[in-house]
Parts: sequence; C-alpha cells; structure tokens
Amino acid sequence: MKISMFHLCPYRNLPEDFREKYRSVWVDVPRHLYDPEIGAQIYNDTLDELEFAARVGYDGVCVNEHHQNAYGLMPSPNIMAAALARSTKDVAVIVMGNSIALYDPPTRVAEEMAMLDGISGGRLVSGFPVGTSMDSNYCYGANPATFRDKYYEAEELIIKAWTEDEMFSFDGKYTQLRYVNLWPKPLQQPHPPVWVPGGGSIETWGWTVDKGYLYAYLSYSGFKRGKQVMDGFWKVVEEKDVEPNPYRAGFLQLVCVADSEQEAEERYGPAVEYFYNKMLHVYPGFADAPGYRTLDTIKAGLLAQTTQFGRDGVGELTWKDIVAAGNVVAGTPDQVTEQLEQVATDLRVGHLMLLNQIGSMPHDLAMHNIEKTATEVIPNLRHMWSGYEDHWWPQNTIVREPAAAGV
Repeated sequence: MKISMFHLCPYRNLPEDFREKYRSVWVDVPRHLYDPEIGAQIYNDTLDELEFAARVGYDGVCVNEHHQNAYGLMPSPNIMAAALARSTKDVAVIVMGNSIALYDPPTRVAEEMAMLDGISGGRLVSGFPVGTSMDSNYCYGANPATFRDKYYEAEELIIKAWTEDEMFSFDGKYTQLRYVNLWPKPLQQPHPPVWVPGGGSIETWGWTVDKGYLYAYLSYSGFKRGKQVMDGFWKVVEEKDVEPNPYRAGFLQLVCVADSEQEAEERYGPAVEYFYNKMLHVYPGFADAPGYRTLDTIKAGLLAQTTQFGRDGVGELTWKDIVAAGNVVAGTPDQVTEQLEQVATDLRVGHLMLLNQIGSMPHDLAMHNIEKTATEVIPNLRHMWSGYEDHWWPQNTIVREPAAAGV
C-alpha cells in the first residue's frame, strides 16, 4: 500500500457569514476577501506541512491545480512541486496535476514535468486531470463541448514529446507545431507515471484503463459514494480483461486522528465544518457547464462532487453529519486504521491520498494530525496488497539529500 498526503492549500479565513452572503467559493468569489499577508503565510504553512509529511513517513506528497477560488490556492502546482523537489529526498512528488487541455501548447506541460522529474531525481508523478468545469470552462473560458477531445489530443502530444527521440511535427485539431523537439526530457524512461484524477466521469474509466494509467477518484463524499464509483471502474477493468491490480487505482480520503472520538470532534470539528459548508459552497451554475459531462455520466447520477453541497442543496452540515456519511474518517489511531483498511479493501485501491489539513484547520493542528497519522496509522496499513507489483510509482532514479537551510 502506498499512502500520500494530499494538500489543497485552502484559504482559511473566509468570514463566518460567507455561505449566506456570497454565492460561490469559486469563479466569482470577491477579491477583497483575500488578504495577501494571510495568503503568503498559507503558502509557507502548506509547504511546511508537506515537507513534514515527507519526513515522518508518508510515501508521497500531492499538489493540484485550481483557479480563482478560496478552495485551493495553487493555480500553479508546479511551483509548489519545484519547492518540494528540492526540500525532500525520498518521497514521490505527485502533481495531481496540470489540466493539460488548458495549456497552449501542451508541450509546456511536457517541458515543466521533465524539469521537475530531473530536479527531483526521478520522483515525479504526472497527473493529467481533465479539470473541473469551474476552472476550465468559467475561469479559463474553455469550450465545454470540445474540451474532452482537446484533452485527448494534449495527452497524445505530451506523451509523444516525452518519448520520441527525433524532432517531429504535430498537426492536431487544436495544436499545430512545426517543431517539437523537447529539451529537457524526463529522467524516468519512457516517462513519469501518469495518474488521472477524476470526479466520477464514466468516459474516463475506459480511457484510463486502455492507456495503462492510474485512476484516482477524488471526492469529498467519502468512501460510501466512492464504492459506487470504484465498482464502476473495476467493472470496466473486468470487461477489458485487464489485471485487477489494486495499484492501478487511488482514492482521496479526509482523515482526523485523535486520542478519543470526543477529542476528534472538539479539535477538528470546526475546521471540517468550515470545509464542507464554505469551501464546497459552489454555485451550481458553475459546477457543470452544458457539454462538460457526457449523457452517460449524467444518467448514472455521477454529477460534480461539489453540487450536492451547493447553496440550494443541503443545509449547514455538522461534524456528526459529515462523519456519519463517511465523508471523514475520524477517531483514535486504531479506529482510523480499521476504517482505512476497510476503505482500501472495499474500493480495492492500492493508493490512498489522505487530506490531513482540512478547511480552516490551523497549522499546529494540521502538523499534529499529520504526525499522528504517519506514526500511528500508516505503519499498520503497509501490509496491504503486498502480492501485487506497483507499476504506477516513480522509479526513484536518484536519491539526493535536500538542500541545507541557509546554504
């Protein structure tokens, strides 16, 4: 089992009445709510937390791309990954990822990922998300009707740029390049592992299996909804007669570890409630632009993960609501271990991505949660899936010591 720490880098200081006063945390969230000094502190706290996770026992650290929102302050995950590539030495640096269809040309992604792979010594995982409708269609103005087709073309170009030894021309529908001659190339050959983060779109399952990529289901609806999605994914794997290797799948889970259930509620409850009631408060009109999802996905009821938490959806969620729904795994180390083992078994996932800093959680509490998880939970999960080979993990070609402070 591989276990990585996922971080959203959220804005922790939204006003108490944010949900009532403002229609969305994404796209049109008012700029006056952002304090640059607070934002600067959050960036450095985030890097401190990820670096700490790398030191105390996590296998990887995950960053991700989002735009014009208070939910996640990483419009460029590559900047965060570059810092982590230098400050860590033996963990995977997982960029989950670059929204490849937004880059013009997509060779920009190929170049920057190759740089990160080299800087890290071959520890990069390159995520290829389609991207949320909020980011892609509304913040960056991409046409939802052609976006997935553009995504497929971008993936083709990036992989070819990584793997071709000779210069070539690319004459695509969306990108035309006379000269594709990638300098640098990735350290990992033929290229870094590719993970495809998804929110449950049916069309992503078969494509990911055909390409041999890892499918990572990123949801805040917890393992109960996750079972529905992952059952669909494994059914596609079976239909395509591919080995049902658990390492070809990953799952994101919020985790809070304490010495008792009461302590978990008292210490983590406010931050988790902030996350579900403010950070997932997305105007439904932004969550699924017409044409963004296929009819098959809509018919299956696999809508955007944020829509159910929108302004016109359920009311304010409490800690007890969130825990009961399975959205957060919380409790003592033994309880969390047992629940995560059940999650990994039921969903058949060899990669868990754990969110330890949640919503408005202050830095010191996040560090406490990271350490408790890494030292009292993760070691108890290492035995899982030991009979399978993980083909979706970096080669760790070069192990280098992190840069010394002050040098």
